[in-house]
Amino acid sequence: MEKELSSKESLELITQMISKAKREAAGDGSFQLLLWGWVVAICNFGHYTLEKIGYETPHIVWLLTIPATGVSIWDSIRKRNRARVKTHLDDMLGGIWISVFVGMLITLSFMSTLSFQQNPIILILAGIGVISTGILVRVNVIRNCGILLMAGAVIAFLLPVNDQYLIAGIAMILGYLVPGYYLKTTYRERV
Repeated sequence: MEKELSSKESLELITQMISKAKREAAGDGSFQLLLWGWVVAICNFGHYTLEKIGYETPHIVWLLTIPATGVSIWDSIRKRNRARVKTHLDDMLGGIWISVFVGMLITLSFMSTLSFQQNPIILILAGIGVISTGILVRVNVIRNCGILLMAGAVIAFLLPVNDQYLIAGIAMILGYLVPGYYLKTTYRERV
C-alpha cells in the first residue's frame, strides 16, 4: 500500500523535481555554450587578425562553423534521445535557442544589406538567448553574461566593421565561455 504524502512532503517533492529539472536543463547547455563560444571566438579573432595582416579572404576562418554545426546537431540529438523526461523548461529553452539561431541565419543572409555590420546584431541575438536562459534557470551569472553580450553589441556598433570582429571575439568569451564553464563546473558538483 502506498504511503499518503502530507502537504509538506508533497511540496518538498515538487520542489525537488523542479530543482532537478532546472539543473539538468542548465547542465545540458554547457556543451553548446562552450562549443559555440570557442568556435565563434576563434573565427572572430581569426578574421580580425587575417584582415589586419592584409589576407585576401579573411572570412575563410568561418568555415570552422560547418563541422561545429554537425557536432552541435549530433550532441542535441544524442541528448534528446537520452532524456528520460522532457519538461516545459526544455521546450522553452529549445524554442528560444532555435529562434535565436534562425535570427542569426537571417542576419547572416543579409550581411551585405547591413553593410557587413552583422556582428552587433548577432551579439544582440546571442544576448537575448543567454539572458533568457539565465532567467529561466535562475542563474544570475548566466543572465549577467548575456548583458555583457548586449554591451558588446553597443560597443561594436560604435566601431568600424573590422574592429567589430575583435569586440565580438571578446564578447563571446565573456558571454558564452564564462557561463559555459560555470554551468559545466556547477552541474558536475550537483550531480
